[in-house]
Amino acid sequence: MLYYLFQYLSELNFPGAGMFQYISFRASMAIIFSLLFATVFGKVIIRSLQRQQIGEVVRDLGLEGQYEKKGTPTMGGLIIIGAILIPTILFAKLENVYIILMIITTLWLGTIGFIDDYIKVFKKDKKGLAGRFKIAGQIGLGLIVGLTLYLSDDVVIRERVPGQSIQVENRQGEITERPVMREIKGAITTVPFFKNNKFDYSSVLGFMGDSAKKYGWIIFVLAVIFIIIAVSNGANITDGLDGLATGTSAIIATTLGIFAYLSGNIIYANYLHILYIPFSEELVIFIGAFIGATVGFLWYNSFPAQVFMGDTGSLTLGGIIAVFAIMIRIELLIPILCGIFFVENVSVMMQVGWFKYTRKKFGEGRRIFRMAPLHHHYQIKGYTESKIVTRFWIIGIVLAVITLVTLKVR
Repeated sequence: MLYYLFQYLSELNFPGAGMFQYISFRASMAIIFSLLFATVFGKVIIRSLQRQQIGEVVRDLGLEGQYEKKGTPTMGGLIIIGAILIPTILFAKLENVYIILMIITTLWLGTIGFIDDYIKVFKKDKKGLAGRFKIAGQIGLGLIVGLTLYLSDDVVIRERVPGQSIQVENRQGEITERPVMREIKGAITTVPFFKNNKFDYSSVLGFMGDSAKKYGWIIFVLAVIFIIIAVSNGANITDGLDGLATGTSAIIATTLGIFAYLSGNIIYANYLHILYIPFSEELVIFIGAFIGATVGFLWYNSFPAQVFMGDTGSLTLGGIIAVFAIMIRIELLIPILCGIFFVENVSVMMQVGWFKYTRKKFGEGRRIFRMAPLHHHYQIKGYTESKIVTRFWIIGIVLAVITLVTLKVR
């Protein structure tokens, strides 16, 4: 809303009002405001949770220091959601289709997570919301995001027409050549490590001939649904140690912010030979608020945690990361960028799958890890919680750097 106020003031030649036209300035303000909200108002929210006796329900897993966390306020994801949405509403262009979808994603998954936490805390049901309802909610969001990105006239990719350019006169009166651009729609994404790196989801249906384009949207929507479910549940599983999911999400978000800025700038996009996505630069404001919210939440969530985010926060963080990556067309980089989430997810699937297989074959279930997800395996091995979290963060930074390197490695 402040964006529109200062846009009006700029038309009246109000001194300094023009700064709100710059993405870098608004993104910086979003980071600052979200940090302030998370740290200042976060304390107020934590006290409110304590008064309502909204404490963590601890399951007996035989882990060191486990019962010390009993009673720690949960549902702290409300702090993160507020710290994301308020700066976004203040500094972003609210008619932007990408911003609208990110706000819907935040509220949608935040609501699912909140219901899950509410059942655990107030209904004293440790299982929380039934898995099928969580999946149904994630599928619903996937349908909204996938269909909007495929059908909306505001979602396009702009690319150079090979060998064509026009001559234009700049402000200094000099004649320069500018490439001819064309807008394309459809389910197109970026393939890392390849020079000709565009991939059309409809090509999966190449065996259908001319009908492939007609039904390509189905493959795209299914991919969106799968990615949202995988990443949001991955973040949920990772949220088992103080600050682990929060810090990892902040690292991932910083990388996504860089990609969003480059993809929304025609000069950088052309130089790096990546897809230029008009109007996506507005996402930098949202991801700035996301970074500020997660870093600010770490003030209270770092070891020993004063508050847990609960499913209210973890499902929301994972869903935001998934949808954001899909919007800027780097979803195929998720296994690298979100490698921590990916490995945590896989460790659970391997453990459960091997246990069931060996129980059926040998009559006794066997385990690959001492405990899944993976961070609990290291806990049982004797690593301190803070050491596990710090090392996972370091791995997350390395994966983020590798993801950025793909911009130049073709």
